[in-house]
Amino acid sequence: MRLLSGRVALLGAAQHPHATKRLKQSWPNLHWFEAKPGDAFLDEVAVIVLATSADKPEGAYSIQISGDRAPRINIDGGPFSGVIYGVEELIQRRSTSSPAGVQLIVASIERVPTLSYRTFWTWDHSSNWELDQIGHQETGVFNPYGKPPTGFLADYKRMVDFCSAHQIAAIVVYGFLRDSHGGIPSAQELCRYANERGVRILPGIAICAYGGVYWEGRNQYNLATWLKKNPSFASQIHSDIGFQIEDLSFPLAFPRSDYTLSGCPSEPANMAWMEDSVSWLAETFDIGGINIESGDYGVCDCTRCNSRRGERESAEKRGESLESWSHADLTHNFPRLFKAATSKRSDLWLYCELQWDNLLDPLGSDSFQSMPEGGVYQHTLNRSYWNRVKRELTANDVARLPTSKNIFRCQFASQWNGDERTERYAFNGRDFADMSRKAADVGMMGLTVWGEASPHHVSTELSYLAFGRFSYDPSLTWDVFKAEEIDPRLGGEATANEFVSILEELDRNQVLSPKRLEVLRGISADGIKSTAGDTEGRWIWLANRLNRRLEMMKGKD
Repeated sequence: MRLLSGRVALLGAAQHPHATKRLKQSWPNLHWFEAKPGDAFLDEVAVIVLATSADKPEGAYSIQISGDRAPRINIDGGPFSGVIYGVEELIQRRSTSSPAGVQLIVASIERVPTLSYRTFWTWDHSSNWELDQIGHQETGVFNPYGKPPTGFLADYKRMVDFCSAHQIAAIVVYGFLRDSHGGIPSAQELCRYANERGVRILPGIAICAYGGVYWEGRNQYNLATWLKKNPSFASQIHSDIGFQIEDLSFPLAFPRSDYTLSGCPSEPANMAWMEDSVSWLAETFDIGGINIESGDYGVCDCTRCNSRRGERESAEKRGESLESWSHADLTHNFPRLFKAATSKRSDLWLYCELQWDNLLDPLGSDSFQSMPEGGVYQHTLNRSYWNRVKRELTANDVARLPTSKNIFRCQFASQWNGDERTERYAFNGRDFADMSRKAADVGMMGLTVWGEASPHHVSTELSYLAFGRFSYDPSLTWDVFKAEEIDPRLGGEATANEFVSILEELDRNQVLSPKRLEVLRGISADGIKSTAGDTEGRWIWLANRLNRRLEMMKGKD
């Protein structure tokens, strides 16, 4: 151990403002000052050097601690986020604060993310991280925005802060642009804030669906605005709008509105408009990428679309091999949008949503032979299909895929799978660990999970921590993760075991007897009495959850 105390010089502070801020916030008793290379006094004081290394991958970092007379800490990071991750590692796991200063673990480390693409997937209307405001929603895809206009930035800035601190590289935002939460200026501010903290913002869009690039508002790149000017360009959808999910125990409803409009993807003017929209998006906002899909609430049945899609996607076969999307619509049109975006920015992560539960389907895989190199191809999994993928998918299967950058997207562990409670607030950490390990074992390059719920919910907090740690380093063991992340937050190993056991019992049982709930509430009350501070707050949250379950049992047979 080495003691860091007194005056500490910072080199590279101007180039790394957020990393500098985190050091000063975390160790306020040190006397910080900024220095520059060559200052004569640097051999006499402790020094922390922050530097970007272009030869490291994004998000990689190294920490070296040396110096005979005073500690010298070199943090070298890969572009964009590496230095921030290195500082967080130093603060969270390589040091202990004391009245005398900061005790440092003296050991050089070198870290490189195993999964490059570690992402939260969100809708603006149901991302609830700022809890002290009205308008919270927990599910839906065609929802109005019900929060105050400031709510968008309030939610997403909290989310960005968490991602920055826990090695989560990107956030997909559907509803990135709405007049009701600030339009262009708010979206630009979110990008600025996220970039400073090493988090990529990826607006979510769909090809001639989901509102276009500008989800809702008076803008030329809003789909409803475009189709009202050009009504003949609308798609011809003869089936019910929407989709159903077998792994969700209740049916979904999709009332028709401007939100459910879609344009014909075979209409040249529509696709020219989409290309212009994507070019404008890449030029106007300092985004980190774009999440692109074909839309999943119905396909156009016009003569041109049916002819272009061919026999595999004929109306007769759609019920057998497809649901409410079209692979042909995606493969014909994603390359155009990919080109429109990369012609403006070469550094974007361009995710392509390959829709649901088809990763093991060779017929589906054949459809993607023409997809552009450089795209990040996202394979979405509901829970029952994930169980198949976990058993059956091999590294050889992934090597045979026609796309080279492939990632999982977890559609479960959210409001879209489960019983009437859904899995949105379940303890999903073990699932995220398993998915990260499977991705690494078979050669997938990333994992996307839902990130809408606030980590104020302790089950969610622990799940997100697992996602951040295991997606960065899938070789991590659960025991080490628990000892480093869960136990300290819940009052030690024994109390953490009790807490997690209660979470998992609640998740397993949609109904528990009042007598059993009272026993569990008593355990949580003991946890409150035996802890303090943030740990006490987590036990209070658990007691409230149990109390709500007890209240809901009243009046039931």
